[in-house]
Amino acid sequence: MKKIFSIILSVFMILGSASCGSEDKQDSQKGFEPGLDKSTACKISIVGTYSNFEALEAEFDRFNQYYPNVELSYTKIDDYNSSIATVLSGNSAPNIFFSFSWMTGNSAYDSVFAKMEDLADSSLGLDLDCIRQGLLNRDSQGRVLTVPIFSTSYGMLINNDLFEKEGLKVPKTLQELYDVCAAFKEKGYASPLMGYSTDSSGCLMNTIAYPLFAANLAEHPETVTLANKCDPAAGEYMRPALETLSQLISKGCINLEECNKIGDNYTEVILRFFEGDVPMMICTGDTVSGTGKRESQSEAFTAHPFNYTFAPVPTTEKGGYFLDSPSVQFSVNNSCKDLDMTNEFMRFLISKAELNQMASVKRLITPSNDLSFDKVYAPIGGVPSDLTISPTALGIEDTLAVQIRLASYKVGTGAMTIDEAVAKYGTLK
Repeated sequence: MKKIFSIILSVFMILGSASCGSEDKQDSQKGFEPGLDKSTACKISIVGTYSNFEALEAEFDRFNQYYPNVELSYTKIDDYNSSIATVLSGNSAPNIFFSFSWMTGNSAYDSVFAKMEDLADSSLGLDLDCIRQGLLNRDSQGRVLTVPIFSTSYGMLINNDLFEKEGLKVPKTLQELYDVCAAFKEKGYASPLMGYSTDSSGCLMNTIAYPLFAANLAEHPETVTLANKCDPAAGEYMRPALETLSQLISKGCINLEECNKIGDNYTEVILRFFEGDVPMMICTGDTVSGTGKRESQSEAFTAHPFNYTFAPVPTTEKGGYFLDSPSVQFSVNNSCKDLDMTNEFMRFLISKAELNQMASVKRLITPSNDLSFDKVYAPIGGVPSDLTISPTALGIEDTLAVQIRLASYKVGTGAMTIDEAVAKYGTLK
C-alpha cells in the first residue's frame, strides 16, 4: 500500500509540475496587456528627424488593436537640433520626441532634459531589462531620461559571395585583414576596403578609428573625463587608432582615390557596394539600414544578388570591436497632455518583440538583448564581451567623438601627422 501511495503521489507531483511549467511558459508569452480603459480617446504625437517612419507607424497600428480610439501621429521637425527646445515649450508640444547621446553634457539642451520624464520609474512598468544595459544612460540620480529605440555601430558590409568566389576567408584579425586585402589586390581589386572619405563627417576614417580609441579609453577609464573635457593629455590615447588607420591606407587596403569617387555616405555607398565587386565596404549601421530598400534600386544587385553581412572591422589581433551605441532614442515629455496613455504606448513599445519588429522594418540594430534575429547583423551577435564597448556606459560625450573624427580624417587624408593630431587634441576644428 505504501508503494502504491508513493507512486500515485509521484504522478500527481509530475502532473502538477508540468502544469506549473506550462503556466509559467504561457505567462512569459502573454506579451502586452492593456492597463487602461480600452475605450479611451486621445491624441499622441511624436516628433523627430526622420522624413518617414514606417516602422513606427506599423507600431501605431498594432497599438490601436488594443486602444482603437487613440490617434497617434509622427512628424518630422525641420532643423530639429536647434528647434526641439522651442517646440517643447510651445502650446502644441509633442508627447514623445527623439533624443540623442550627443545631447548629454551639452548645456544648450538643459531645457530639453528638464522636460524628460524618468522612464526608470517603476510605476510606469517599462521593461527596461529587455534592452542591453550598456545602451541605457542613467544620470547621477539613477534616472533614465532617454531610452534607445534603435542602436547602431561601426563596421563593414561584407560581400560573402565574393569571398567564396575568390577562395578567401572573411578576416577575423588585423593580420588576416592585411593578408586578405593583399590577396584581393593581386586579383585586381583596386580597393579591397572601401568607403566614403571626401567629407570629415561620418567618413570611413572615423569608422575605423573611433572604436579603437573608445577601446583604449575603456582600458583607462580614468582618462574619459579628460577626453570629454578636451584635455590635450588625452590625445595620446588616440595614437594606436590613428596608427592602425594609417597602416591600412599605406598598405593599400584602402585606396582613397577609389573611395573619393563615391559621392555620399549613404545611398551611393550602398549602391556602390551592390555593384558586386567591393569585398568590404566601411560604413555605420545607419547606412546599413538603407540596404533593404535599395536592393531593388540596383540593377547590378537585381541581376546578380549576393549574400552580405555587417561586422566590426577586425582592427586588432583579437578581432574587431563592437561599439554598441544608441542610434535613435525616445524621451517622454513630462508635461504633455494624456501622459498616462503616452506611458502606456511606451510600455507597449519597450519590449523585445516590438523593438525587434521595428528594427527589422528599419533594418537597424535592435537595442534588445536579442542580436540574432537579423541575419545581416548575425556576426555582431558573435562578438565576445571583451570586444564589446559601450560609449554610453563609459560616459563618452560628443566633444570627445568630434575630436577623434577630425583627427582621423586629417591623418587619413595626410593633412596632419599622427604626432600633430595627438598634440592638438582638444583644439581640432
